[in-house]
Amino acid sequence: AGSPFTTIASCAPQKRCVLSHQLCVCCPNTSLVLLFFSAYPFILQPQSYDAVEPLDLEEFLMSQLRSGDTDLMQELGDFPEDDLKVEQVEKECRTVRHSVPEDGVELEPHVRDCVKSYTQPWLVVSRSAYSERAGLHKLLRKQTFESDVQPENHEKPSPTMDGLNDDSGRTLTSSDFNLRCLTPDQRVEGLLAFSSHEELDRFNQEARQGNRHPELFALYPPADEVRYRGGSHMLFEIDIEPIFASMALYDLKEKKKISENFYCDLNSEQFKNFLKPHVPHVDQSTLARSAIFSITYPAPDIYLVIKIEKVLQQGEISDCADPYMTLRESDSAKNKDKLEKLRGQAEAFCQRLGRYRMPFAWATVNIMEVISTAALDRDVTDSEIKSSSIDRKGQLPRRNSERYSTIDDQFCSVAAFKPATITISTIFKQEGDRLSDEDLLKFLADIKKTSAPQRRIKTIPGSIKLDMSPVHDTPPACLSTELIPLIPVAEKNIRPVKEVLEFPSNEVYVPHNIYRNLLYVYPQRLNFVNRLTSARNITIKMQFMSGEDPSCSLPVIFGKSNGSEFLQEVYTPVTYHNKSPDFYEEVKLALPARLTERHHLLFTFYHISCQQKQNQSGNCETLIGYSWLPVWNNDRLQTGQFCLPIVLERLPVNYSLHSPEVPPVKWMESHKGLFNLEIQAVSSVHTQDNHLERFFTLCHALEGGATFPLRVREEKIPENKLEHELKLSIISLSSSSLEPLVLFLHLVLDKLFTLIMQPMVIAGQTANLAQIAFESVVSIVNSLHNSQELTRDQQGRNSLLATYLYWVFRLPDPPRDMQNPGRNIMISKYDFFFSTVGSMLLQSRVRSSSNPDIPGPHTSAEDAEVKSILSAKVQSSNRLNLELLQRNSLMARPCLTIVCVFSLLQQFHEELALQMVVSTGVCRENAYKYAWFFFELLVKSMAQHVSQLDKQSVPRRNRFSDRFKDDITTIVSVVTYQKLTEKVNISLAFFLYDLLSLMDRGFVFQLVKNYCNQMSAKCVSLPTLISMRLEFLRILCSHEHYLNLSLFFSSPASAPASPCPSISSQVCPTCQLGFALTAVQQRILGLFELSQEFKQQHYLAGLLLTELSAALDMESEGLHLKCLFVLLCSHDLDHRCIKPEVRAKVAALYLPLVGIIIDSTNYLDFTGKHTLTGKNKSGGPEDDLENVPPINQSVAMAIAGNPFNTLGRNVLVSMHGKSIATLAADTSRHLLVCFLWVMKNADRSLIQRWTIDMPPSQLNKLLELLTICVSCFEYRVSLLIYQLVFYCQENLRWRKDLTQWRQTNDKQDKTKAELDQEALISGNLATETNLIVLDLLETIIQAVPLAECKDSVIGGVLKVLLHSLTCNQSTTFLSHTFSTLRAVVVKFGDLLFEEEAEQCADLCQKVLQYCSSPVDENRSQACATLYLIMRYSYSNNFSRVKMQVTMSLASLVGKSSDFQEEYLRRSLRTILAYAEEDTEMQNTQLPSQVDELLRNLNSILSDTVKMREFQEDPEMLMDLMYRIAKGYQTSPDLRLTWLQNMAEKHNNRKCYTEAAMCLVHAAALVAEYLSMLEDHKYLPVGSVTFQNISPNVLEESAVSDDILSPDEDGVCSGRYFTENGLVGLLEQAAELFSNGCLYEAVNEVYKIIIPISEAHRDFRKLVSTHDKLHRAFDNIIQKGHKRMFGTYFRVGFYGAKFGDLDEREFIYKEPGITHLPEISHRLENFYSQCFGDDTLIMIKDSTPVDRKQLNHSKAYIQITYVEPYFDDYEMKDRLTNFEKNFNLRRFMYTTPFTKSGRPRGELHEQYKRKTILTTMHAFPYVKTRINVIQKEEFDLTPIEVAIEDMQKKTRELAVATHREQPDAKMLQMLLQGSVGATVNQGPLEVAQVFLNEIPADPKLFRHHNKLRLCFKEFIMRCGEAVEKNKHLITSDQKEYQQELKKNYNRLRESLRPMLERKIPELYKPIIRPRESFKRLSFRRTQEENS
Repeated sequence: AGSPFTTIASCAPQKRCVLSHQLCVCCPNTSLVLLFFSAYPFILQPQSYDAVEPLDLEEFLMSQLRSGDTDLMQELGDFPEDDLKVEQVEKECRTVRHSVPEDGVELEPHVRDCVKSYTQPWLVVSRSAYSERAGLHKLLRKQTFESDVQPENHEKPSPTMDGLNDDSGRTLTSSDFNLRCLTPDQRVEGLLAFSSHEELDRFNQEARQGNRHPELFALYPPADEVRYRGGSHMLFEIDIEPIFASMALYDLKEKKKISENFYCDLNSEQFKNFLKPHVPHVDQSTLARSAIFSITYPAPDIYLVIKIEKVLQQGEISDCADPYMTLRESDSAKNKDKLEKLRGQAEAFCQRLGRYRMPFAWATVNIMEVISTAALDRDVTDSEIKSSSIDRKGQLPRRNSERYSTIDDQFCSVAAFKPATITISTIFKQEGDRLSDEDLLKFLADIKKTSAPQRRIKTIPGSIKLDMSPVHDTPPACLSTELIPLIPVAEKNIRPVKEVLEFPSNEVYVPHNIYRNLLYVYPQRLNFVNRLTSARNITIKMQFMSGEDPSCSLPVIFGKSNGSEFLQEVYTPVTYHNKSPDFYEEVKLALPARLTERHHLLFTFYHISCQQKQNQSGNCETLIGYSWLPVWNNDRLQTGQFCLPIVLERLPVNYSLHSPEVPPVKWMESHKGLFNLEIQAVSSVHTQDNHLERFFTLCHALEGGATFPLRVREEKIPENKLEHELKLSIISLSSSSLEPLVLFLHLVLDKLFTLIMQPMVIAGQTANLAQIAFESVVSIVNSLHNSQELTRDQQGRNSLLATYLYWVFRLPDPPRDMQNPGRNIMISKYDFFFSTVGSMLLQSRVRSSSNPDIPGPHTSAEDAEVKSILSAKVQSSNRLNLELLQRNSLMARPCLTIVCVFSLLQQFHEELALQMVVSTGVCRENAYKYAWFFFELLVKSMAQHVSQLDKQSVPRRNRFSDRFKDDITTIVSVVTYQKLTEKVNISLAFFLYDLLSLMDRGFVFQLVKNYCNQMSAKCVSLPTLISMRLEFLRILCSHEHYLNLSLFFSSPASAPASPCPSISSQVCPTCQLGFALTAVQQRILGLFELSQEFKQQHYLAGLLLTELSAALDMESEGLHLKCLFVLLCSHDLDHRCIKPEVRAKVAALYLPLVGIIIDSTNYLDFTGKHTLTGKNKSGGPEDDLENVPPINQSVAMAIAGNPFNTLGRNVLVSMHGKSIATLAADTSRHLLVCFLWVMKNADRSLIQRWTIDMPPSQLNKLLELLTICVSCFEYRVSLLIYQLVFYCQENLRWRKDLTQWRQTNDKQDKTKAELDQEALISGNLATETNLIVLDLLETIIQAVPLAECKDSVIGGVLKVLLHSLTCNQSTTFLSHTFSTLRAVVVKFGDLLFEEEAEQCADLCQKVLQYCSSPVDENRSQACATLYLIMRYSYSNNFSRVKMQVTMSLASLVGKSSDFQEEYLRRSLRTILAYAEEDTEMQNTQLPSQVDELLRNLNSILSDTVKMREFQEDPEMLMDLMYRIAKGYQTSPDLRLTWLQNMAEKHNNRKCYTEAAMCLVHAAALVAEYLSMLEDHKYLPVGSVTFQNISPNVLEESAVSDDILSPDEDGVCSGRYFTENGLVGLLEQAAELFSNGCLYEAVNEVYKIIIPISEAHRDFRKLVSTHDKLHRAFDNIIQKGHKRMFGTYFRVGFYGAKFGDLDEREFIYKEPGITHLPEISHRLENFYSQCFGDDTLIMIKDSTPVDRKQLNHSKAYIQITYVEPYFDDYEMKDRLTNFEKNFNLRRFMYTTPFTKSGRPRGELHEQYKRKTILTTMHAFPYVKTRINVIQKEEFDLTPIEVAIEDMQKKTRELAVATHREQPDAKMLQMLLQGSVGATVNQGPLEVAQVFLNEIPADPKLFRHHNKLRLCFKEFIMRCGEAVEKNKHLITSDQKEYQQELKKNYNRLRESLRPMLERKIPELYKPIIRPRESFKRLSFRRTQEENS
């Protein structure tokens, strides 16, 4: 229906809906939690299907029960005949008693109905409680995960430089550490102690089943009003008299008072004694000093206003306030006499005028600003409040209604409101002429703008302290606004707290739920200005009269503070000497329940004499006049604004029967209205709405007791017009205002439903008002739904109607003369005929509990007669009742007349269904649009009807008439075919859900069938309706008795008897069994399919699975499978399904689901992982889903054609052959957990038979699914937060059977306890799901017959096991997995070590990995497993195992940065202990072989210590790894491993080129091996083929035949030493070259791959290859000159501290744009850590280092930028940018110097030294730094330096000028530097220094001439550049161009004389003997010189 938050707490104050109580009234009996999910879009058209014909469930059950199967009886035991019960729930009352009218008064019918409605209990239809088991988490054990274990902190070793020289190659047998000095770990007990494989399996099985969690779903994560309490303290500077305060809230924006007044005073006992004569007694309720204010609509401008009064005394307010403003209590010595005098005067005034008050002062505070500021958790002053800001972001729940309000854009946050103390120090003096609320609101507006009223108001020194706090729970001693004590009641007599009634600023739409009848009178203004009397101190005495006698004054006026609780009269405060006073008084009255025309308000006006005159008696009152106001007029309460005249004489007789205008008496000012007042009612009795009043009055007239003609307000209605008027009033109901309609909604609906059910007799005629009443109900339902003011739940249902249906609605009372008829139907004792399932069950229990041998009761003739009567189909409700009458006439004759009456009663549900069927037009449209309301109405009325039946004797199919069933069928059909929307679909599903508990279940199944078939027809045009169908079934299947409705007990729980005695012991069962086995196979496989028989027998389950299958077949993008998930969850947590045999039968119900899921494997998303924080075993986050090859996951994947490390994490993707899953991650997860649940609970023998009979392709799919399950449920430390499945209530339907309601406010910041609990549950979930997978794998292994092709099965199982070891697993799971692995090794060792070489390698790596675990138990299990692998491979390929273990360790060591070698050493020692303790193998070579292997492993471990030291220095780390790899030159497998380790390290650092080179070297190594093994022309001829990629690769040719024999066992046995391995390595290398932008190298790599692909005719691979080449070449074109290659630096190390590095120089390769400070900073940081900051010195220049000048105790590093250097002949071949940056061995740097020793000098003395360095290998190489092996130096003279500079400038100009797309800025910059006038040491200065004169030294002639020619070319290039710039400039640069041109001409002219001067000696003819003169050429000489 709706949300439980719409519940109305009983006895709450009117319009109050208390959240804390709403939870208490829900029924505590839910057995299933429902989840909604949105419809999902479909891409494909679903296949339409016709639902199968369902079984007649009732008949089937009866026939089953008659068979007398006691087991079946037991299983059906929890399937009651009826699980709905109608019960009354007492309203929870907030007060100690209900608020009801006074006793002894006869109430009006309407008041009586109201009181009954507010006090009678709720009527609730609830389900029998089948609670889920709770507290399932209490028994969970904490699982240990390696990722949660912090390894012991070992101090990080500081790097040392020893032992790093190139020649220190390590041999495999050298070891730094003796293993035998370690203590081995604890050994696994009974490792070899088993006699047979069966015994081993049995032992493992028992161990696995111990301490298991039976409920998988218990581990699976799924899927207020502001009330302020205030206390006060008031303090003025002087304390001289009693002071009285009242408080109220005002909303400035709405300009409205929003609470009643709260009165309190803080007077001392002394001052209270002043008033004793006027206060006869003080009631406890008036002593309150704290009040609770409620604010439904919080707004920024809500002010608390405190008004202060004092006892009336002589003088203006200003005079009375003067002492407070001038005197100080602190000046007591000076003012003591004055204060005493003032106190004396005050006491005198109190004695005489104590009953009268006068206005004195007021103060205010903005409540919302206090709350905002109070969030800071400190005391607040009003000055702080004024400056504080209001937080407008929060959202406030409305308290007095059931929705959240949005207050424009101004929002107030009270979420952080904490208790606060407010000090108000600004107290304003009241002004006598500005006392009204209008004036007050103006003041508040001024204060809001300027912090003070604009018109200066005087302030009174003093302060008011208020304590404010939010109210969460009702405090003790609290009183309601009617002064009824609230619960909890105070134990002691403590000061009470009052609840202050709120007057909400806007309408509040909550129906009345308590009796409240209050009247508020507000005198406003009195005008005596024109009265010529001395009446100036005016007060008004107010009384509520029930007659005209003074004794008729009723004590119904609420008292104020420190006085009587109720008063008979009250006086308004007096404004001194004011003839037209304003009033702010609020008079609160409790109205009598029965009002008459005599009840009226009497106002008496007095003048009060403040000064007692000498001749005046003691009375100070002087009567002025009277006025009155009748309260009850024309049967209606008078409210609103009034202006009354004042009568001057004594009141006339019977004045109260008239309005004040009528009586002929003496009026003041000629009957003119002089007294303004307002009256407001807060009443849950008086509707104050014409339409409602008329409707209720006419309805009560029908009930009898009315006299005609009936008076309704001013009109009189005769009896014959009553029906017509009633119809009109029913029609006009929906026209009434929304607020009164909502307030009296429950009464209105009750009356209308009575009219629908009961034909009314009016004037002797039967009037049927059913149709018009039904139409009115529909109209009201429609208007409530369409109102913007009212809330709707997520399904669009109006919350008010939902609340009414659930709590309030009950079948209308029958007329009084027919009440309680059918209850007296009796059943004879001997009538023991069992006609229903329930009675059969009862019979079975009677027999089985006493003596099962006693036969059932015999069937007598009478029984047969009764049976024939009851089994016949009844035609109508009346017929059914007549048959009941006949039945009872046999047994209880006296009941005859009563039953006759009973049969005449009309059934409400029948009438309602009929009205829905026959309705037309708009009424019909709306009735079906809001069908949910009428469905719920039908269900509740049917439930009440059934509760009155005798269920034992009335079969289900006879509970309701056939006519009614026909109507229901029609309604469902109409809804399905014409009116179905998403929301109506859900309502219909819940309707049928409820009918299953009430009606013939076979009939309901027919309705479901009709629905499905009609929907199928619709799907042709609207495919998305499949989601509605699925949602419909989801709701139906959430029924408490879904399992029994699906006849789960008739499903096979175990496999048919196996024809062969022992599955695993038979050699060839297929040969022996022949056709018999085939039949059994078909039967077993059939259980896993959705057959027609299954769908019919298990009707709901069949429909649901069919629907799911269809949805999955469509590869739906957003399919939600929560329906199935929640269904299985409910079974798992249901106490009825605790027994394993019951669970097995339930699981059998879902066996077809297993087949569906296996077929849907391709659609699953197992990648959608949440935050993964557990570290992976192999060290990086990339490989946790990998199949974990033995060395490098990425390389393994490359074999399949995947690029290096770009394949993400999913080896599983490659399994599918598709990478895009169609199901969302959550959906996949739900589907998988359902699969695992079925597998966990299904019968083991059945599953085993199924796996035996399964085709191989299907078995492979199953294994693939298990792999996905392992990944999907991997443990994550910081998993996402889910609500536990017990609370999964998305889109929750507010139903009677839901108890655990919880708001889903996702709290992000959790406590540690919550996080620990989450981790606990998550860890147990991961363990349990993986153990289920392991159970299934064991089942498969044991089911493999020995003669079958078991190798593929074992291989598949092993893959899943190894994959599970890759994931983050608990110690519990790992111990069982290692047991299973050991069993596989023992059983299938020969197969494993021979056929599954790759799997064996993977196994070695994984087990070795766990040998380094910090968890002792994991290590212990891994050691046992590794030893068993060695032991069982000893006679079979031990050498291969040795090599694989060695390679695995090398891979592990190379990759993992946080690898703990001490744990692994301990494991090696443990394995050694196993070998030494294995008595059976002592006579073999195994112990010594193991010893040798472990020593080798230990030696590899020693390298890790060094590697760890240099984690921060990548170059040193790579040097070390390079050295280790070089040490394995004679062991290709290990060298390959280390090259891959290096590649991975480089890749992690984004050094893609070096990573590629490592793989090229690895490929060359493989090529060398392949060329030895087989001679194929398409294969590369060893490493020589690779030298085009890099000449460095030739070093891999060191392996030769004499060193290595490929045939040697275990050598080169890895998967890489194959053609596929070679191609995989090369493809990875190509991808990495591409990542490093070396596209030209990609081409060279593919030149080696293409011939192999061509030879294999692998055209797909060729397509892919050429596509990659196309992209590479395209990149060269696009990015050609933009690519940034490496930057190179020379790094020299000096000082003994560096050890072997001392005086060695390296070239370092850094990324493209690396500046010198960057590399300098990096090296400085690292080596400072090694040696200390004081020891390391960075040399800043590049001059040669003189060792003699260095300090021996220091370490020096010199870093110089170098550039690649090429000879002229090289430059002819290195044309492109790539060629100038690839295969580099020579680098150059220059050092400027002068002869004087300074680095820089004048042009003529500036020399330059060029240093050329040659490295050992060419860049790029397998590492990023290479030794310098040769150094050359030569010096340039000053003129040669000048020539070099000019040539460089000329080149730059030429390039800038002739670019295809010239860069104007670059060109202008170069021109500026060349021809600019102000260039220092520019071209002109160079020419003047070197060309001004011909040098005297002939040796310089050629240099002089060369420089001159350089300048000639330079000037020419400048000219071209200036011309080019002319075409590039914009219009605003013309002047700049002219300036350039001018500068250029000036430079040319300056240079001309120097350029034209030639050296004659260079141009003399050269005469050589024996050569003809013709060959002499000056040009040749000139060319040479140039």
